[in-house]
Amino acid sequence: MALLDLIWGPFAEFGFLRRAMVGCLALSLAAPPLGVFLMLRRMSLTADVLAHGILPGIAAGFLVAGLSVTAMSIGGLLAGLVVALGAGAISRATGGREDAALAALYLVALALGVTLISTRAGSVELSHLLFGSVLGVDDPALFMMAGVSSLTLMALAFAWRPLVVECFDPSFAAAARMRGGAWHMLFLGLVVLNVLAAFQALGTLMAVGLMMLPAVAARHWARNVGGMAYASVAIAIFSSAAGLLLSYHLDLPSGPAIVLVAGGAWVVSLVAGPVDGLLARWLRRPHLAG
Repeated sequence: MALLDLIWGPFAEFGFLRRAMVGCLALSLAAPPLGVFLMLRRMSLTADVLAHGILPGIAAGFLVAGLSVTAMSIGGLLAGLVVALGAGAISRATGGREDAALAALYLVALALGVTLISTRAGSVELSHLLFGSVLGVDDPALFMMAGVSSLTLMALAFAWRPLVVECFDPSFAAAARMRGGAWHMLFLGLVVLNVLAAFQALGTLMAVGLMMLPAVAARHWARNVGGMAYASVAIAIFSSAAGLLLSYHLDLPSGPAIVLVAGGAWVVSLVAGPVDGLLARWLRRPHLAG
């Protein structure tokens, strides 16, 4: 009973913890599968670039309406789409690499966002914008997280096959005229939306934590894309619950605690995972040598 009280007691007693858990569950259902596709496409750092790319839009929304979820969300969405779609447009127009255009736009957006925030935000507002506030999630933010999660899951159900084909056989996708560019833009739009939803809880600096760490850990537990997606969601849900409990019992900041637990899950997966884990590789060596 003591262990049950330690685990369930805080959620039963405090409504803000239940709300934080619901919001993190919504993020955990939709963001990690996108992280799996980012990892398979060798675009793992793209999510972090987009997380920083939304900062000037969020800062503009803050300057106009203060800590308004609606204003900051609209501004962040527009800024994220400009960075994501602008990088693709610049790459196609100049023949350069898309990652180089993303890096340039990301640095400009980050500098602009910090400049805008510094003109008016105090230490409390700056901390909220950069690190989020899981325990301060209100109704508009909760509805946004649930809405983005639902939209993402429906879009993935519709676009799953083209995204998988483009990951593993882009030549076939091009030959079959699967409109890879359109699917790519849809995918980047979903990434922007999920980064924006995560910002409400984790801030711009760690918004991709629940997207990428469970996805990277999941590759050590499954070999197919579907298995990785399921494993990543399970790891994200565990990280959310464990991180909130650690933040409550040890008086730690909630967002960083969730990301640290996800990081710990990645380390465990790296060492003990059955697919390319360090222990699995070590145990196979004597067999191959014999």
